[in-house]
Amino acid sequence: MSKIVVIGANHAGTAAINTILSNYPNNEVVVFDKNSNISFLGCGMALWIGNQISGPEGLFYSSKECLENSGAKIYMETDVFHIDYDNKLVYGKDKNGNEIIEDYDKLILSTGSLPININIPGKDLNNVQFVKLYQHAEDVINKLKNKDIKNIIVVGAGYIGVELAEAFKRCDKNVTLLDLSSSCLTGYYDENFRNLMANNLSKHNINLKFSEQLIEIIGDKNKNVTKVVTNKDEYDADMVIMAVGFTPNTILAKNHLKLFKNDSILVDLYQQTSDPNVYAIGDCATVYDNSIENTNYIALATNAVRTGIIAAHNACDTKIQGIGVQGSNGISIFGLNMVSTGLTFEKAKSLGYNANYSEFTDLQKPAFIKENNSVTLRIVYDNDSRRILGAQIASYEDISMGIHVFSLAIQEKVTIDKFKLLDIFFLPHFNQPYNYITMAALGAK
Repeated sequence: MSKIVVIGANHAGTAAINTILSNYPNNEVVVFDKNSNISFLGCGMALWIGNQISGPEGLFYSSKECLENSGAKIYMETDVFHIDYDNKLVYGKDKNGNEIIEDYDKLILSTGSLPININIPGKDLNNVQFVKLYQHAEDVINKLKNKDIKNIIVVGAGYIGVELAEAFKRCDKNVTLLDLSSSCLTGYYDENFRNLMANNLSKHNINLKFSEQLIEIIGDKNKNVTKVVTNKDEYDADMVIMAVGFTPNTILAKNHLKLFKNDSILVDLYQQTSDPNVYAIGDCATVYDNSIENTNYIALATNAVRTGIIAAHNACDTKIQGIGVQGSNGISIFGLNMVSTGLTFEKAKSLGYNANYSEFTDLQKPAFIKENNSVTLRIVYDNDSRRILGAQIASYEDISMGIHVFSLAIQEKVTIDKFKLLDIFFLPHFNQPYNYITMAALGAK
């Protein structure tokens, strides 16, 4: 029997804990988490804030009681402040100041990520908010009940920023989306897809302020935020949401474990760190990126769950190797659905690939079907190897599942030429005889 200590019990940690408890019941599992709740689905925060769901209850899929009933020992609201890797000891302090010490045979680090806190004047004013944890979302929702909060500035136009901009607009607020980049969703989509989303946001009266740098946040005598100042202008603000990104939370790993270039914990395909008794999972760790055939950092809940499962088996001496990831992701804003996987054309070129792309737009179904929307697909591939490197799809149809075939293609190194004659069924209820996947592949040079 082994004693396994898990630090952090959100998606990656919960997946690891459940895997151990379900498959290796003879092992002892001890869990530390500094939060008061477990398994909060942060991707649903914008739906909650925007009143698209009635409350947060469905955003949890596990709990302290659930894990304890399965056999785990759980320390909630307990901050781990030190790990003695040489003697295999974990030191924590609970909310009452009591020190807790646990030894381990194997350690799984699932410490997640932290929101980036840019160092500018005014960042500590009232109503300058992060939105990552359950408590953050609850705080924002309570503050929105104040009718004096009318102007909301969202800083950062990545996935979270765009989703929150939609949520606040659904609350009838005057919303401004601010980003240093020239558009939204940079890194996830090529320019024409980014423009689709930007136009969609503008159409719903969200003020877009791209290519602007936040310089200062200004408040009144009561230290409530009143406006933001950029390098180009200033804007009234009753609330400012800081959504400029995340950084891996690896302070416990520094000075002992090998780190990646962004300070995430470097792991192998078994989720094992440079210390053979320590595994790292989720947002605090690297992944193997099949699209670039190398180590990368891609913080996604889906990656967290998979890495948690892999680490759990390996910590219990069942050797299971990860198969890598493609960074598959999606977003749905005011009905516009966009999904992507692998590399964009812009990213592929910047990495030195002799990249090209084939793009096709058509109706999802035959023209005689009344409920019908157009779909745009871009397939990115390498001219030299012909290997598919990435794909992006956008539509007001639900095309989300279509991206998975491209994710598998990247993983298995499928060429664009094989896709030209891929066996795809036809039924007018679903698609066209010459569907967008086939047509985009046939258009490859």
